[in-house]
Amino acid sequence: MSKCKSCGAEIVWIKLKSGKSMPCDAKKISYTPDIHGKLVLVTPDGKVARGDFNPAGEKIGYTSHFATCPNADSYRRK
Repeated sequence: MSKCKSCGAEIVWIKLKSGKSMPCDAKKISYTPDIHGKLVLVTPDGKVARGDFNPAGEKIGYTSHFATCPNADSYRRK
């Protein structure tokens, strides 16, 4: 685990299928997969998935830190 250089939040780095690494919030989220779900998550194996929050969910994912960091715009490519 590491910390965001901008806001200090704990993050994990997930390697995506594309080979790039995505900073994600360290908190794991249990979810049930649903292509129309409200959540967009990054799975531990680097896939992007949709689903709905479910404490007893069958899957685990992480929220992209770009979605929650108050300073995310300063790191986006133009």
